[in-house]
Parts: sequence; C-alpha cells; structure tokens
Amino acid sequence: MTYDKRTLARASVIKHQPYHLVDQAQKAISSTSNSSGLVPLEAHIMSKCPDARDCLRDLVVPAMEQVVDMVAFNLSFIGKIEPDDTIGCKHGPTECLGNMLSLCAKDLFPNNTVVSLGFTTCLVLSYSRIPERDLVENCALEHGIAFEALNSCVSEEGKGLDLLRASVERSEDADVKRSCTVRVAGKKWCVRDGAAWKGCDGGTEPKDLVAEVKRLYKDA
Repeated sequence: MTYDKRTLARASVIKHQPYHLVDQAQKAISSTSNSSGLVPLEAHIMSKCPDARDCLRDLVVPAMEQVVDMVAFNLSFIGKIEPDDTIGCKHGPTECLGNMLSLCAKDLFPNNTVVSLGFTTCLVLSYSRIPERDLVENCALEHGIAFEALNSCVSEEGKGLDLLRASVERSEDADVKRSCTVRVAGKKWCVRDGAAWKGCDGGTEPKDLVAEVKRLYKDA
C-alpha cells in the first residue's frame, strides 16, 4: 500500500467485509475487564479532530501514565455506517485511513497500550498532517512499530477495514457521537467538544480521572 489518491479514495468507500474474530475480541473487552478486576476506560475519537488532540494530550494520556495497570483501555473511533454499507468519516477519507492506522497499531500490540496509545497520540498531535507518510513513519519509529506491518494492515489484503468497521459499530452501539468522549466503566464521564469540556461532572483534570479509576478499582 502506498499513500496515493487511489488509496485515499478507497478509504471513503469502505465496504462491509466478513467479520468474526475482531468482533468477538471487541465485544469481549467489557467482560474480560470485569472478570480481571480492571476498570474499563474508553476514549472515542476521530483521528483528525482537534478536540481529540486536546483530550488525549490533556486528559487521557496523563491519566493513563498513572493508572495503566488498573484499566482495560480501549480506543474507539467515531464514523458512520452509510445506507449503502460504506463507512464515512467526518473529516474525509484521510481520517478513515488515520483511524485504521491507529487500530492496526493496537492490533499489532494488543497487550501493550503504551505503544498503541503512544503511536495514536503522536499522529493526533499533528492531526492536520494525517496520513502523510513521513508523519506515520516517524510516529511508528518513535514507538517501535514496523511501518511495513502498518502498511500491510491497511492494505487491501489487511484487516484494517474490518477493524475500522468494528470500532465504528462499537461507538454507535454506545451511542457516542462526539469526539472526544471518555467513558469509565461503560458510562459517559467527560466530553471534549468545540474546544470545551462538557458534561464533566467528575472533573476535567487528569487527577480527577485518576481518582475515579482508583475508586472503581478499589471497589472491584
């Protein structure tokens, strides 16, 4: 796969593909987390959204640095399943590709949130440049991910499309429409939208999210 016009156009007309193992893994997140005593923590974003950048940089990542061993973290993406069974992304086909790159990183490192979240944050901090090749290569190098493996995942033969569909469906099932929405233990906890924090009764600082996770972890 190369970053040419044909590839980007393909991202905007994503068709449904057979989906089995990825779906099972995604749906198992909550049950696995509960049985292991970890607190489900999830952020729903769009990769080319400035609110996603703010949310990851100012809340999610600083909190995760303190509670990574207490949570079952999941990063889901917001999109739309169209009537013709394609997947649309609010900020265009390049966002679909950015979402897939992030999901592929997670798929390559399923048990290493530090790597996958770090890679995604690296991309989103420069969201306007997604999916420029040098940005992806640099973020991959910084976090120890083989660029060729990412390329393979988002190619026609890879599983990137299945991963994206599953992620969008997960956000739809949770009735999440705003990037960035943070959920704790399956409940909406805070939203970053329009450059403002909304509905954040528990607070908007990393320490507030850390305190909530520790409270739930202690009671688990």
